[in-house]
Amino acid sequence: MPDGKEATMKRAHFIGFDAHCATTEIAIGGESGPPIKVWSCPTTIPKLVEAIESVPRPRHLVMEEGPLADWISRNLRSHVDALQVCNPRRNHLIAKESDKDDPIDAGKLVVLYRGGYTKPVHHPESAEQMAFKRLVSAYQDRVGHRVSEALRIIWLLRGYGVMVKEGGFASAEDRGELVKRLPSEARASSTLKVYWRGYDSAVEQQEAMRKELIRWARKIEPIRRFIEVPGVHWVRGAIFYAYVDTPWRFKSKCALWRYLGVGLERRGSGSGPMRVGVYPFANRRLKCMILGAARSAIASGRNRFSDQYERWLDCGLSPRIARRNVARSLAATLWGMWKSGSVYDPKWVGMTVTAASAGQGAS
Repeated sequence: MPDGKEATMKRAHFIGFDAHCATTEIAIGGESGPPIKVWSCPTTIPKLVEAIESVPRPRHLVMEEGPLADWISRNLRSHVDALQVCNPRRNHLIAKESDKDDPIDAGKLVVLYRGGYTKPVHHPESAEQMAFKRLVSAYQDRVGHRVSEALRIIWLLRGYGVMVKEGGFASAEDRGELVKRLPSEARASSTLKVYWRGYDSAVEQQEAMRKELIRWARKIEPIRRFIEVPGVHWVRGAIFYAYVDTPWRFKSKCALWRYLGVGLERRGSGSGPMRVGVYPFANRRLKCMILGAARSAIASGRNRFSDQYERWLDCGLSPRIARRNVARSLAATLWGMWKSGSVYDPKWVGMTVTAASAGQGAS
Protein backbone atom coordinates (compact mmCIF):
# COMPACT_ATOMS: atom_id res chain seq x y z
CA MET A 1 0.00 0.00 0.00
CA PRO A 2 1.36 3.47 -0.83
CA ASP A 3 1.96 5.78 2.08
CA GLY A 4 -0.03 8.99 2.59
CA LYS A 5 2.44 11.19 0.73
CA GLU A 6 2.47 8.98 -2.35
CA ALA A 7 -1.32 8.79 -2.37
CA THR A 8 -1.51 12.59 -2.15
CA MET A 9 0.89 12.99 -5.08
CA LYS A 10 -1.19 10.57 -7.18
CA ARG A 11 -4.25 12.69 -6.60
CA ALA A 12 -2.43 15.93 -7.34
CA HIS A 13 -3.34 18.19 -10.26
CA PHE A 14 -0.57 20.07 -12.08
CA ILE A 15 -1.29 23.51 -13.57
CA GLY A 16 0.95 25.19 -16.14
CA PHE A 17 0.77 28.94 -16.86
CA ASP A 18 2.18 30.73 -19.91
CA ALA A 19 1.45 34.33 -18.95
CA HIS A 20 1.24 37.32 -21.30
CA CYS A 21 -0.07 40.85 -20.81
CA ALA A 22 -3.55 40.19 -22.20
CA THR A 23 -4.10 36.47 -21.75
CA THR A 24 -2.61 33.49 -19.94
CA GLU A 25 -2.58 30.02 -21.45
CA ILE A 26 -3.48 27.40 -18.84
CA ALA A 27 -2.92 23.65 -19.01
CA ILE A 28 -4.12 21.10 -16.46
CA GLY A 29 -2.48 17.70 -16.09
CA GLY A 30 -2.96 14.69 -13.89
CA GLU A 31 -0.46 12.26 -12.44
CA SER A 32 0.59 11.01 -15.90
CA GLY A 33 -0.05 11.43 -19.59
CA PRO A 34 -0.65 14.60 -21.61
CA PRO A 35 -2.58 17.61 -20.28
CA ILE A 36 -6.26 16.86 -19.89
CA LYS A 37 -7.46 20.44 -20.42
CA VAL A 38 -6.03 23.56 -22.09
CA TRP A 39 -7.67 26.97 -22.32
CA SER A 40 -6.98 30.72 -22.36
CA CYS A 41 -7.81 33.14 -19.54
CA PRO A 42 -7.50 36.93 -19.16
CA THR A 43 -4.40 37.92 -17.21
CA THR A 44 -6.15 39.37 -14.19
CA ILE A 45 -5.85 38.07 -10.66
CA PRO A 46 -9.62 37.45 -10.17
CA LYS A 47 -9.84 35.44 -13.41
CA LEU A 48 -6.69 33.48 -12.66
CA VAL A 49 -7.94 32.71 -9.14
CA GLU A 50 -11.24 31.56 -10.61
CA ALA A 51 -9.41 29.28 -13.04
CA ILE A 52 -7.26 27.80 -10.28
CA GLU A 53 -10.20 27.27 -7.94
CA SER A 54 -11.93 25.23 -10.63
CA VAL A 55 -9.20 22.59 -10.23
CA PRO A 56 -9.56 20.20 -7.27
CA ARG A 57 -6.90 20.15 -4.56
CA PRO A 58 -4.11 19.31 -4.15
CA ARG A 59 -2.95 21.52 -7.01
CA HIS A 60 0.60 22.46 -8.05
CA LEU A 61 1.24 25.56 -10.18
CA VAL A 62 4.28 26.15 -12.41
CA MET A 63 5.17 29.13 -14.63
CA GLU A 64 8.29 30.46 -16.27
CA GLU A 65 10.25 33.43 -14.97
CA GLY A 66 9.29 36.71 -16.66
CA PRO A 67 8.06 40.26 -16.01
CA LEU A 68 4.68 39.00 -14.71
CA ALA A 69 5.97 36.09 -12.66
CA ASP A 70 6.48 37.85 -9.32
CA TRP A 71 3.13 39.65 -9.46
CA ILE A 72 1.21 36.49 -10.37
CA SER A 73 3.00 34.20 -7.93
CA ARG A 74 2.64 36.64 -5.03
CA ASN A 75 -1.13 36.85 -5.54
CA LEU A 76 -1.79 33.17 -6.28
CA ARG A 77 0.49 31.44 -3.79
CA SER A 78 -2.23 31.07 -1.18
CA HIS A 79 -4.57 29.38 -3.68
CA VAL A 80 -2.30 26.44 -4.50
CA ASP A 81 -0.54 23.75 -2.50
CA ALA A 82 2.79 24.28 -4.27
CA LEU A 83 4.05 26.96 -6.65
CA GLN A 84 7.24 27.12 -8.68
CA VAL A 85 8.61 29.86 -10.93
CA CYS A 86 11.11 28.05 -13.14
CA ASN A 87 14.10 28.98 -15.26
CA PRO A 88 13.11 29.08 -18.98
CA ARG A 89 16.69 28.41 -20.07
CA ARG A 90 16.41 24.90 -18.73
CA ASN A 91 13.17 24.20 -20.53
CA HIS A 92 14.77 23.35 -23.87
CA LEU A 93 11.99 20.88 -24.59
CA ILE A 94 9.52 23.74 -25.06
CA ALA A 95 11.52 25.35 -27.83
CA LYS A 96 13.03 22.31 -29.51
CA GLU A 97 10.37 19.62 -29.72
CA SER A 98 7.45 19.54 -32.17
CA ASP A 99 5.23 22.57 -32.66
CA LYS A 100 5.63 25.83 -30.76
CA ASP A 101 2.69 27.87 -29.55
CA ASP A 102 1.49 29.10 -26.17
CA PRO A 103 -1.01 26.32 -25.29
CA ILE A 104 1.63 23.70 -26.10
CA ASP A 105 4.12 25.58 -23.92
CA ALA A 106 1.78 25.52 -20.94
CA GLY A 107 1.18 21.79 -21.40
CA LYS A 108 4.87 20.98 -21.65
CA LEU A 109 5.52 22.99 -18.51
CA VAL A 110 3.13 20.65 -16.72
CA VAL A 111 5.04 17.61 -18.02
CA LEU A 112 8.46 19.06 -17.14
CA TYR A 113 7.39 20.14 -13.65
CA ARG A 114 5.66 16.85 -12.93
CA GLY A 115 8.82 14.99 -13.89
CA GLY A 116 11.06 17.17 -11.74
CA TYR A 117 12.94 18.68 -14.71
CA THR A 118 12.29 22.37 -14.00
CA LYS A 119 14.75 24.56 -12.10
CA PRO A 120 13.21 26.99 -9.56
CA VAL A 121 13.91 30.73 -9.76
CA HIS A 122 14.14 32.47 -6.41
CA HIS A 123 11.72 35.32 -5.64
CA PRO A 124 11.82 37.46 -2.48
CA GLU A 125 9.13 36.56 0.00
CA SER A 126 8.25 40.12 1.04
CA ALA A 127 6.96 42.86 -1.24
CA GLU A 128 9.32 45.34 0.47
CA GLN A 129 12.32 43.20 -0.43
CA MET A 130 11.16 43.02 -4.04
CA ALA A 131 10.72 46.80 -4.12
CA PHE A 132 14.31 47.26 -2.92
CA LYS A 133 15.55 44.79 -5.54
CA ARG A 134 13.76 46.77 -8.24
CA LEU A 135 15.34 49.98 -6.95
CA VAL A 136 18.79 48.38 -7.22
CA SER A 137 17.97 47.18 -10.73
CA ALA A 138 16.72 50.64 -11.73
CA TYR A 139 19.96 52.23 -10.49
CA GLN A 140 22.04 49.79 -12.52
CA ASP A 141 19.88 50.51 -15.57
CA ARG A 142 20.62 54.22 -15.13
CA VAL A 143 24.34 53.48 -14.91
CA GLY A 144 24.10 51.56 -18.16
CA HIS A 145 22.18 54.43 -19.75
CA ARG A 146 24.88 56.92 -18.71
CA VAL A 147 27.58 54.70 -20.17
CA SER A 148 25.72 54.36 -23.48
CA GLU A 149 25.28 58.14 -23.73
CA ALA A 150 28.98 58.63 -23.02
CA LEU A 151 29.93 56.11 -25.71
CA ARG A 152 27.85 57.96 -28.30
CA ILE A 153 29.86 61.11 -27.62
CA ILE A 154 33.16 59.22 -27.67
CA TRP A 155 32.34 57.60 -31.01
CA LEU A 156 31.18 60.89 -32.51
CA LEU A 157 34.38 62.69 -31.47
CA ARG A 158 36.51 59.77 -32.62
CA GLY A 159 35.01 60.14 -36.10
CA TYR A 160 36.74 63.52 -36.28
CA GLY A 161 40.04 62.25 -34.92
CA VAL A 162 39.46 63.51 -31.36
CA MET A 163 40.36 60.75 -28.90
CA VAL A 164 38.87 61.27 -25.45
CA LYS A 165 37.51 59.24 -22.53
CA GLU A 166 34.41 59.99 -20.52
CA GLY A 167 36.40 61.85 -17.90
CA GLY A 168 37.49 64.30 -20.57
CA PHE A 169 33.97 65.71 -21.08
CA ALA A 170 32.17 64.85 -17.85
CA SER A 171 32.63 68.44 -16.69
CA ALA A 172 31.05 71.20 -18.79
CA GLU A 173 34.24 73.29 -18.41
CA ASP A 174 36.23 70.70 -20.42
CA ARG A 175 33.92 70.67 -23.41
CA GLY A 176 34.94 74.01 -24.82
CA GLU A 177 38.47 72.82 -25.51
CA LEU A 178 37.15 69.67 -27.15
CA VAL A 179 34.89 71.66 -29.47
CA LYS A 180 37.86 73.78 -30.59
CA ARG A 181 39.60 70.62 -31.77
CA LEU A 182 36.72 69.78 -34.09
CA PRO A 183 36.48 70.92 -37.75
CA SER A 184 34.14 73.80 -38.52
CA GLU A 185 31.35 71.63 -39.95
CA ALA A 186 31.29 69.55 -36.75
CA ARG A 187 31.07 72.67 -34.58
CA ALA A 188 28.06 73.91 -36.52
CA SER A 189 26.25 70.57 -36.16
CA SER A 190 23.63 70.26 -33.45
CA THR A 191 24.33 66.53 -32.98
CA LEU A 192 27.00 67.02 -30.34
CA LYS A 193 24.84 69.49 -28.42
CA VAL A 194 21.99 66.98 -28.32
CA TYR A 195 24.41 64.32 -27.09
CA TRP A 196 25.69 66.65 -24.35
CA ARG A 197 22.13 67.16 -23.10
CA GLY A 198 21.42 63.42 -23.21
CA TYR A 199 24.59 62.68 -21.25
CA ASP A 200 23.92 65.36 -18.62
CA SER A 201 20.38 64.07 -18.15
CA ALA A 202 21.68 60.51 -17.72
CA VAL A 203 24.23 61.65 -15.12
CA GLU A 204 21.53 63.53 -13.22
CA GLN A 205 19.22 60.50 -13.22
CA GLN A 206 22.00 58.18 -12.06
CA GLU A 207 22.98 60.46 -9.19
CA ALA A 208 19.36 60.82 -8.07
CA MET A 209 18.89 57.04 -8.10
CA ARG A 210 22.17 56.55 -6.24
CA LYS A 211 21.11 58.89 -3.44
CA GLU A 212 17.77 57.09 -3.13
CA LEU A 213 19.48 53.71 -3.13
CA ILE A 214 21.89 54.72 -0.37
CA ARG A 215 19.04 56.20 1.65
CA TRP A 216 17.23 52.84 1.57
CA ALA A 217 20.42 50.86 2.14
CA ARG A 218 21.25 52.77 5.35
CA LYS A 219 18.05 51.37 6.89
CA ILE A 220 19.00 47.72 6.23
CA GLU A 221 21.06 46.20 9.01
CA PRO A 222 23.05 43.58 6.99
CA ILE A 223 24.17 46.23 4.48
CA ARG A 224 25.45 48.43 7.32
CA ARG A 225 27.71 45.52 8.28
CA PHE A 226 28.71 44.72 4.69
CA ILE A 227 30.30 48.13 4.11
CA GLU A 228 32.93 47.38 6.77
CA VAL A 229 34.43 44.79 4.41
CA PRO A 230 37.28 46.14 2.21
CA GLY A 231 36.12 46.79 -1.35
CA VAL A 232 32.43 46.96 -0.43
CA HIS A 233 30.54 50.25 -0.22
CA TRP A 234 26.84 51.14 -0.02
CA VAL A 235 26.02 50.36 -3.65
CA ARG A 236 27.90 47.06 -3.77
CA GLY A 237 26.48 46.03 -0.41
CA ALA A 238 22.98 46.82 -1.67
CA ILE A 239 23.52 44.79 -4.86
CA PHE A 240 24.70 41.77 -2.88
CA TYR A 241 21.80 42.04 -0.43
CA ALA A 242 19.13 42.59 -3.10
CA TYR A 243 20.09 39.80 -5.51
CA VAL A 244 21.11 37.17 -2.97
CA ASP A 245 17.99 38.05 -0.90
CA THR A 246 18.64 35.46 1.80
CA PRO A 247 21.83 33.53 2.60
CA TRP A 248 19.80 30.41 3.40
CA ARG A 249 18.95 29.73 -0.25
CA PHE A 250 22.49 28.35 -0.79
CA LYS A 251 23.55 25.03 0.73
CA SER A 252 27.26 25.84 0.51
CA LYS A 253 29.62 28.64 -0.41
CA CYS A 254 30.42 26.73 -3.62
CA ALA A 255 26.76 27.11 -4.65
CA LEU A 256 26.99 30.82 -3.87
CA TRP A 257 30.16 31.16 -5.95
CA ARG A 258 28.47 29.52 -8.93
CA TYR A 259 25.54 31.93 -8.66
CA LEU A 260 27.98 34.87 -8.51
CA GLY A 261 29.88 33.65 -11.58
CA VAL A 262 33.17 32.98 -9.77
CA GLY A 263 32.60 29.28 -9.04
CA LEU A 264 33.93 26.41 -11.11
CA GLU A 265 32.24 23.54 -12.91
CA ARG A 266 33.81 20.34 -14.17
CA ARG A 267 32.95 18.75 -17.50
CA GLY A 268 34.09 15.39 -18.77
CA SER A 269 32.92 12.57 -20.99
CA GLY A 270 33.99 8.93 -20.95
CA SER A 271 37.74 8.54 -20.70
CA GLY A 272 38.38 12.02 -22.03
CA PRO A 273 40.05 14.80 -20.03
CA MET A 274 38.20 16.57 -17.26
CA ARG A 275 37.82 20.26 -18.05
CA VAL A 276 37.39 22.88 -15.35
CA GLY A 277 35.97 26.33 -16.06
CA VAL A 278 33.95 29.16 -14.59
CA TYR A 279 30.23 28.42 -14.42
CA PRO A 280 28.71 30.42 -17.33
CA PHE A 281 25.06 30.77 -16.24
CA ALA A 282 25.48 33.26 -13.41
CA ASN A 283 23.89 36.48 -12.23
CA ARG A 284 25.89 38.95 -14.31
CA ARG A 285 25.20 41.92 -12.09
CA LEU A 286 26.39 40.06 -9.02
CA LYS A 287 29.45 38.89 -10.93
CA CYS A 288 30.39 42.47 -11.83
CA MET A 289 29.78 43.54 -8.23
CA ILE A 290 31.96 40.88 -6.56
CA LEU A 291 34.81 41.22 -9.08
CA GLY A 292 34.69 45.01 -8.71
CA ALA A 293 34.84 44.64 -4.94
CA ALA A 294 37.85 42.34 -5.32
CA ARG A 295 39.65 44.90 -7.50
CA SER A 296 38.95 47.67 -4.99
CA ALA A 297 40.11 45.58 -2.04
CA ILE A 298 43.32 44.65 -3.86
CA ALA A 299 43.98 48.23 -4.96
CA SER A 300 43.45 49.66 -1.47
CA GLY A 301 46.15 47.38 -0.01
CA ARG A 302 46.92 46.70 3.65
CA ASN A 303 44.03 44.29 4.18
CA ARG A 304 43.62 40.53 4.30
CA PHE A 305 42.25 40.34 0.76
CA SER A 306 45.19 42.17 -0.80
CA ASP A 307 47.52 39.93 1.24
CA GLN A 308 45.75 36.89 -0.21
CA TYR A 309 46.18 38.29 -3.71
CA GLU A 310 49.93 38.74 -3.24
CA ARG A 311 50.29 35.21 -1.83
CA TRP A 312 48.49 33.71 -4.82
CA LEU A 313 50.70 35.67 -7.21
CA ASP A 314 53.76 34.37 -5.38
CA CYS A 315 52.39 30.84 -5.85
CA GLY A 316 52.47 31.36 -9.61
CA LEU A 317 48.80 32.10 -10.28
CA SER A 318 47.92 34.64 -12.95
CA PRO A 319 46.51 38.01 -11.81
CA ARG A 320 43.12 37.06 -13.26
CA ILE A 321 42.85 33.80 -11.34
CA ALA A 322 44.23 35.38 -8.16
CA ARG A 323 41.64 38.17 -8.44
CA ARG A 324 38.87 35.61 -8.88
CA ASN A 325 40.08 33.80 -5.76
CA VAL A 326 39.87 37.08 -3.85
CA ALA A 327 36.32 37.50 -5.14
CA ARG A 328 35.45 34.05 -3.76
CA SER A 329 36.96 34.96 -0.42
CA LEU A 330 34.99 38.21 -0.34
CA ALA A 331 31.74 36.44 -1.20
CA ALA A 332 32.28 33.78 1.49
CA THR A 333 33.00 36.50 4.06
CA LEU A 334 29.84 38.46 3.24
CA TRP A 335 27.77 35.26 3.18
CA GLY A 336 29.14 34.12 6.53
CA MET A 337 28.55 37.52 8.16
CA TRP A 338 24.98 37.52 6.89
CA LYS A 339 24.23 34.01 8.14
CA SER A 340 25.75 34.56 11.56
CA GLY A 341 24.67 38.18 12.09
CA SER A 342 28.26 39.11 12.93
CA VAL A 343 30.36 42.17 12.15
CA TYR A 344 33.41 42.01 9.91
CA ASP A 345 36.48 40.46 11.48
CA PRO A 346 39.68 40.14 9.36
CA LYS A 347 40.38 36.82 11.07
CA TRP A 348 37.47 35.31 9.15
CA VAL A 349 38.82 36.13 5.70
CA GLY A 350 39.05 32.82 3.87
CA MET A 351 36.52 31.22 6.20
CA THR A 352 32.74 30.98 6.36
CA VAL A 353 31.56 32.39 9.67
CA THR A 354 29.37 29.85 11.42
CA ALA A 355 29.27 30.98 15.02
CA ALA A 356 29.66 34.66 15.69
CA SER A 357 29.14 34.32 19.39
CA ALA A 358 31.95 31.76 19.61
CA GLY A 359 34.14 33.66 17.16
CA GLN A 360 34.73 30.52 15.12
CA GLY A 361 34.78 29.84 11.38
CA ALA A 362 34.70 26.79 9.16
CA SER A 363 35.80 26.22 5.60
